[in-house]
Amino acid sequence: MSTNTKKSKTLYWLQAGGCSGDSMSILNMESPDLFSQLASLDIDVLWHPSLSTISAVEHDNMIQDLLSGNQKLDILCVEGNVVMGPDETGMFDTFRGKPKKDLINELSKIAHYVVAVGTCASFGGFGSHEGDEMGGIGLQQHHDKKGGYLGDDFTAKSGAKVINLPGCPIHPKALEFVLNMISRDLPIDLDKNATPTAYYAKTVHQGCTRNEHHEYRVEDNVFGEEGCMFFHLGCKGPTTHASCNTYLWNDVNSKTRAGVPCFGCTDVHFPHPNPFFETQTIAGTPMFLPEGVDRAYYLAYKDMAAAAAPDRLKTKKEEE
Repeated sequence: MSTNTKKSKTLYWLQAGGCSGDSMSILNMESPDLFSQLASLDIDVLWHPSLSTISAVEHDNMIQDLLSGNQKLDILCVEGNVVMGPDETGMFDTFRGKPKKDLINELSKIAHYVVAVGTCASFGGFGSHEGDEMGGIGLQQHHDKKGGYLGDDFTAKSGAKVINLPGCPIHPKALEFVLNMISRDLPIDLDKNATPTAYYAKTVHQGCTRNEHHEYRVEDNVFGEEGCMFFHLGCKGPTTHASCNTYLWNDVNSKTRAGVPCFGCTDVHFPHPNPFFETQTIAGTPMFLPEGVDRAYYLAYKDMAAAAAPDRLKTKKEEE
């Protein structure tokens, strides 16, 4: 995987508190595949825990070279949250007998760019909610609060804040985009949660094949039908910013196209405490409405929309 040319940008992938699902996701990158992409961008992967074959001793020497400045570090990718438990010691997740959080801190200080890969690294994710002994925390944001582990004042050597790429797992194209921009030294436009607007400005609802059913409130109560899953089955597509229906997974499919509700896995509070397959409601109306939608207007509009639903939609629903 190493190109060893002077102009190569180096990348170190650090696995923190997570399930490695993001690594599994990027291995499914297509057109180009992961290795072709890295080669085309001239990115030298110094280390990835699932892909690298160097020995433990060689890895330790690499870490020392990085920390001493003998080896440059352009891109630090962190997968999984920073584990602070138990009792802020970080000893639930260690590297060579020391808290891995210390290594994350040291490498972040010398990297030109720091990329939080997945929701856990971005916002905390699993093991980060109140009462969790794991004590997981995002790199520079904890749920909707700025700061995270590195602190709100942190900037990488390039002057950039941590770039958040939420998703459980991450969409491969989001990482592909960021690596492209970094390799070409191009600026990345970020939103209020430090996620690239190119991939997180739209909602999952945009591009969903069930949109017409949603607009006319042709609802699904059970799985296996073609109606909207927002009203009863827990779909968070209209409230979740992600590119799943803009850039299909493997250029083929998405959850909602396969008949599975969006879980809202890019949200700052994911995983949510309520059941994935059940919509939280107030007087029969979803508790969380699409951004900018007034509840009173929504109630009136949806009742009228349901009455005006085309026969072809209602007929198909009845046939099913």
